[in-house]
Amino acid sequence: MAAPRNQLEAVEAEGISGCLGGSGVEVVFPSYSAVPAPLCPHGPTLLFVKVNQGKEETRRFYACSACRDRKDCNFFQWEDEKVSGARLAAREAHNRRCQPPLSRKQCVERYLKFIELPLSQRKFCQRCQQLLLPDDWGKHREHQMMGDVSVNQLKRPSQLLYPLENKKTHAQYLFAERSCQFLVDLLSTLGFRRVLCVGTPRLHELIRLNASGDKKSNIKSLLLDIDFRYSQFYMEDSFCHYNMFNHHFFDGKAALDICRAFLREDKGEGAIMVTDPPFGGLVEPLAATFKKLIAMWKEGQSQDDSHKELPIFWIFPYFFESRICQFFPSFCMLDYQVDYDNHALYKHGKTGRKQSPVRIFTNITPNKIILPTEEGYRFCPLCQRYVSPQNQHCEHCNSCTSKDGRKWNHCFLCKKCVKPSWIHCSICNHCAVPDHSCKSPKNGCFICGELDHKRTTCPNISSSKSANKAVSKQKRRKNNKMKMETTKGASMNHISVTRQNKRRERAHQYLCS
Repeated sequence: MAAPRNQLEAVEAEGISGCLGGSGVEVVFPSYSAVPAPLCPHGPTLLFVKVNQGKEETRRFYACSACRDRKDCNFFQWEDEKVSGARLAAREAHNRRCQPPLSRKQCVERYLKFIELPLSQRKFCQRCQQLLLPDDWGKHREHQMMGDVSVNQLKRPSQLLYPLENKKTHAQYLFAERSCQFLVDLLSTLGFRRVLCVGTPRLHELIRLNASGDKKSNIKSLLLDIDFRYSQFYMEDSFCHYNMFNHHFFDGKAALDICRAFLREDKGEGAIMVTDPPFGGLVEPLAATFKKLIAMWKEGQSQDDSHKELPIFWIFPYFFESRICQFFPSFCMLDYQVDYDNHALYKHGKTGRKQSPVRIFTNITPNKIILPTEEGYRFCPLCQRYVSPQNQHCEHCNSCTSKDGRKWNHCFLCKKCVKPSWIHCSICNHCAVPDHSCKSPKNGCFICGELDHKRTTCPNISSSKSANKAVSKQKRRKNNKMKMETTKGASMNHISVTRQNKRRERAHQYLCS
């Protein structure tokens, strides 16, 4: 693969291949494990394995589920490593220190006291990102504080809090007003009454704002988010501190029961899940978590409704389409471009390569979802869905083929539509960017190079493992032989040196006699 030209292409390259440069890390989900995964500050860790083009490292390791950068969470443990009691105790102490300073109950109590204060006494510490009671003012005297915090500001905490913008960890990019209002209107039009917001704080806010200002609006919302700062703005039934990469509720069974009751209300009718994960996150653990939430929703279903699916809006870049559909075959991708307030690239209204690549993946029938015609979206009667203005229906593919908002061209050699900037390479025998490297390793499976699956589901994985074992065995034999030769050589050298020393001693004795 050619070196990415900018940040967006780097993310897209990672989305297509799952890694860069033909190597990467994959999540391992054992069918059964008698030993629970070790804990880090972000909950249970995940089991990973390093893979390279054509080979796999046999030793697996545990690492943080939420942080891909060791600088953010440095937990690391080999799967077969034995950890001492002292190290376990130190790890538990570290995990406790990393938890929020206040419990969920304390946050609720402080919030109730805060809203009873007169406007002049409602202060917010911008440095500590904390609502302050009068007893706290002395500790924050040297900090930058905001006064006169209104009720409307309390209802929009995402505008008070600084976004967490580490794309490898929290990546808290917030919906622009345009996209947020579109989603709220769409949810209302489709008749949903309960929205489980997984990592979508701004959507959660707008739903609650509409419900408080409009008596006709009966939509309820529950926010699950890893940002514990939201705990100080919501009651227990409105927010749960949650890690979507390992399905971990930080507040334990109480929070889990709140989520379960929310999904199972009215036997699951009228519920939908809307999720906006960090784009740097791996698809496999996200899919595993969402399937657990779906199972939780299905617990309230009757036997007659067992075939039903929990409606989902998964918001993610378009180049993850094949990965998402691998885990959820019933999903389709909508053409609607989702944009963000605090992201330099993902903005609506830009043209060409600069358009937002973020889309909505859903299991709702696409012809039920009406996209805004004032923005140029139109209904394709052949595809039975709304498409973007430049998305032309290809008579050869029998589909509106564009994914990125530009008009794609049909390649008769590849027998499919491709991006307008791509050309057909006679060496690679497929379309690619003009300055690509033909010698680069293929994207996709690390074993066979095919694009439609990953290494873990490769049909050749057993033969690859056998080959890897044979190579490893041959290497061990070679290493053992080299060690033996080295040892033998060292012993021979030792004998010769001893003989020389004895000869010198005899010669010295002879000369002295």
